[in-house]
Amino acid sequence: METPRFDETRQEMSRRLALASEPSPDDARGPRPLLLIQEFLWPLEPVKRQFGKLKVEPARHPKRIMLLPGFGAHPVRMRFIARKLEEAGHTAKRWGMGVNLGATAERFAIVEERLIELYNRRGEPIVLVGWSLGGVMARELAKKHPDKIAKVITMGSPFSGSPRANNGWRAYQAIAGHRVDEPQIDTVVSEKPPVETVAFWSPRDGIVDPRSACGRPGERDRAVALRCSHMGFVLSNESVAALLSELDRP
Repeated sequence: METPRFDETRQEMSRRLALASEPSPDDARGPRPLLLIQEFLWPLEPVKRQFGKLKVEPARHPKRIMLLPGFGAHPVRMRFIARKLEEAGHTAKRWGMGVNLGATAERFAIVEERLIELYNRRGEPIVLVGWSLGGVMARELAKKHPDKIAKVITMGSPFSGSPRANNGWRAYQAIAGHRVDEPQIDTVVSEKPPVETVAFWSPRDGIVDPRSACGRPGERDRAVALRCSHMGFVLSNESVAALLSELDRP
């Protein structure tokens, strides 16, 4: 005989599988399959770095930075970025949680507390650097706490257009337990935060549609085009060089 708890778990799993199986109502499309396949070559990125040069100059304007990982990623995925930021003289901080399992209200509240904690230590505005979903969450933090944030930099983040214009929305709905177009916080995702907001995007992104990550004028202040994969935003010399350059802008 099934226990009530087991039955509830089974029903929840069925609900999440149903969410993952939904058709896309707006006929949105993610990047083409070839680009998606290339994302699985990410273990080669550290090898590719050995054939390029990344010169890290001392930061002219050292900043305190909070790094927000992408959906399904642990902060360890951003350790290459963190290491280079620290090497330049910046202070890199984690987001206060482990794997990013979705932008639920509960998880957003935890990240919000982490931001407030970091700000209160010195009273110095924080730069938010968010990869993929982490960038979407960074934008939302900036909308709620513009006085605590100096700048937001998103890296391949799907903040513009259809929330299904990517190759990860089905997995997101299954794991997060809610539809991508029904966020658990009251927001208009494409609305620009009232702080400087810069979007890194790439035409070689195999997860997020480049137009969603680039955004339209008015949805961000500037857009920076790179030539990396989605995983390359946190693993490539090109991306780190662009980030270091952006942080040193006056």
